[in-house]
Amino acid sequence: MQEILQSFLEIEISDQEYYDGIIRFIYSGNIRCGEYECNQFVVKKMDLLNFIVFEEYEINKKREIHNSFSISKNELIKTINDYAKTQGFLIRDFYWTKG
Repeated sequence: MQEILQSFLEIEISDQEYYDGIIRFIYSGNIRCGEYECNQFVVKKMDLLNFIVFEEYEINKKREIHNSFSISKNELIKTINDYAKTQGFLIRDFYWTKG
């Protein structure tokens, strides 16, 4: 899981705008379940507290899912924010999504 998680962070948390979109989706209580399509990965919200992150490919016009892991909301936020800090991004909190 650690290798896939690191790949997700390097690819998807590579720009402030990408970070903002992903973190807004994770924080949002108005989205109870759904998917956020990133560049290479998809963040799937199973419910308000549980997520699956996976790589998605289209092969022969069919969706194929590779390299997935499940993670809690709090752990995902902590991991993304810790990585975003190392990239020098402005870290967003829950209240930022309300503004």
